[in-house]
Parts: sequence; C-alpha cells; structure tokens
Amino acid sequence: MSASGQLTDCVVLIGPELAPFRCVRFAWAGDTITAVDRLAPCNTLDDGAVVVIPGLYNSHTHLGDSALPDGATGLTLEEGFFRPHGYKYRELAKLTPATHQPHLEAHLRYMARSGTVAHLDFREQGPDGARLLRAASSATGVESIILGQFNDSPFSAAELRANAPAQTLPPAHLAELAELLAVADGFSESTMNDLTTAAWAEIRALTSTAGKLRAIHCLENAGYRDLSLASTGRGDLSRALADYDPHLIVHLTVATAEEIALLVRAGKTGVVNPRANATLGLPLPPVAALLRAGANLLLGTDNVMLNPPNLLAELDFTYKLARSQFADALTPEPAAILKMATSNIRAALGGDHHGALEVGLPASFVALDFTVGHLRHTRHLLASIVTRLSPADVLATYRHGRALFQAPGFSF
Repeated sequence: MSASGQLTDCVVLIGPELAPFRCVRFAWAGDTITAVDRLAPCNTLDDGAVVVIPGLYNSHTHLGDSALPDGATGLTLEEGFFRPHGYKYRELAKLTPATHQPHLEAHLRYMARSGTVAHLDFREQGPDGARLLRAASSATGVESIILGQFNDSPFSAAELRANAPAQTLPPAHLAELAELLAVADGFSESTMNDLTTAAWAEIRALTSTAGKLRAIHCLENAGYRDLSLASTGRGDLSRALADYDPHLIVHLTVATAEEIALLVRAGKTGVVNPRANATLGLPLPPVAALLRAGANLLLGTDNVMLNPPNLLAELDFTYKLARSQFADALTPEPAAILKMATSNIRAALGGDHHGALEVGLPASFVALDFTVGHLRHTRHLLASIVTRLSPADVLATYRHGRALFQAPGFSF
C-alpha cells in the first residue's frame, strides 16, 4: 500500500530538465508528490546530501533469459538469440513456470536496487511468457511494460522470401495475437524480416484498435537492412515506418545519416543499448549523431543474458561513448544522457509516465546517498550521477509512493 513521507534538507532534480535544487522538503502522500520546497540551484556539494532523482526507466530488456546469465558467451548473435534454434530459445523451452519465475523476480528486485522503477520488456514465449512476467512484476512492484512476441514463427523462410501480398497471419497466430494483446501492453517481433508485409499491416491495425504499443528491433547489424532490401526492396527501418508504424525503434546500431534523418522526420523514439552491442562485438550505436539530429532517445540494457539490468552502469558507458563520438570534452552535457533514462520517456509513453519530479506528478523517485566519501564533495552533481554511482549508493527506490527497495537503516 502507498504511504506518505518526506525528506528534509535534500537536493532534488526538478522537472523534465532535471534541474538540481537544494530543497527544504520533498514530500509525497499516497502515490503523488505533494511538496518540492526549493531553496536555490545546487550543482556542487561540500558536505554531502541525500539526492533525489526521478525513478529510472529501462527501455529495452529481455528479462526472460534472466535464468541464463552469460549463457551467450562464445556465441554469435545468431547462435545465441535467433529463433527457433538459438541458444536462448532452446533453453527457455526447458524451463517450467515454477523454475522460471524466481529468476524474473530476482532480477526485477535487482533493478529496483539499482534505481529502476519500470522497464519495457520484449518478452518471448507468447501469451504464457507475458503472463509469467506480469506475475513477477506484481510480486515486486517494478512496472513491466510488456511487448509480447509470437511463441514460434508464423512463416517459413520460403514464405518470407516470397512475401506474397496476401500472406497474412495464419489463423492460429491471429488467435495467439488476440490472446497476447489481452495480457501484454503491446507487440514486438524481433525484426521486420520475421513477418510478411501483409502480416505487419494486420498487426498494425489490430494493435491500433486495441490501443497497444508497437516496437521493433532495427539496424542492429547490417544484415537486418540487407535481408530486408533483398526481400522487399526497402531497408528495415524504412519498411518499419511505412508498414508497421512502431512507437519505439530499438538498436539503430548501424544507422546511417539518412536513416537517422528518416527516424527524426517520422518523430519516432529510438532506444540504444551500447553495452549489449559492445558485448556482442557489434558496432557501437551512433549516440552523438542521433543526439545531434534531435532524436528522442531512450536507454536499455537489452538481454539479461548479456548484461545485468543496471541502468547506472549503462548511463556511465553511454555518456563516455557519446563524448568520444562527439570528440568534444564539453558535449553532451550529463543531463542529456540522464534524460534517456528519465524524462525522455514522456514523449514515448505518455499517460502517467513522466520521468520527472514536480508537485502533482507520480511519486516515482530514487534517493541517493551523496554523503559517502566518494560522492560528498562532487563539483558537478549531474556528472557524478551519470558516471559514479553503483547500486550500493541507492538508499531507496519508490514507484507511485510504494517502496520497491529501501536500504537497511535508512528511513524517511
């Protein structure tokens, strides 16, 4: 049950711009922020403080393979992750709900321990997989925004190559989609190459009618684009925008300048996953080019099999990657990277997803211990938040006024 509480003499990142202010009081009642009583801007500390930031959004996870940490080591992307014979799918098929759910819950609790209040999960195993994650989310309080996937491929390789205009979803998969959308928040197959053009149009119409989200992995490697060009004459991003109209486009690892411009013109949100790409030996996503073009960007940790779902580590890696790509010690500012895990979510999800702290908004926040020796004398608060935190520095994580994690000995 949601409670009420307050912090006094703290520092709060206020509003979607994440402006740091020393505050007399930060308070909430039930699920809503009731007070943010500011004193003055505060981007340096001399004697430490408790720092309050918006709860983090992990915008691309595959929590299903949390039972298989580092299981893809030594495997290629195709060997580890592609359906139907990839390692992930073979191993997931061996798990029962009773053996699988504890892994989901353990990693959701780890996410809360590292400041995450919600994640967008690209969930395998059809409706059953979505139901299992929904139960784990309910048990832990971390919000799982579930984007489901068919349990098996609707089409043969020959049918996908032919891409016949009348090749819509088979009746069994159409029924599976209806069942999936009844429990999940949206839909996402792995790539545009997994379905026919007619099937994508069908899914677009059905998800629109149901008011569900759509997402897709695009341009994770050049093969995604090349295969799409061979079968349809269009690259996978161009095809996604025209045939499927996704709300979220994930990876963009090998996006060209023309493809980035196409993404921005379409007003779509991109999700980058730098650590996962690096772990797989793929090119690193063009974060600087995407930021320079004005893309709305979110941040994800991708498969738990590749990386722990720790956004604090992802923020650090992404910030330094962007600096290297800009070849500029001044660009981007740390706030631009932190927004990728906080306030940029608003444009993608809307509703009660703000990723910001203001009176009247949901009480979804993280309290950070900046009284410890390695943080108490920061000369740039936002830079330290982005680059110097570990889960050990998190005092509490709250979502809609409910404590998801609270460190021993810490109380409001």
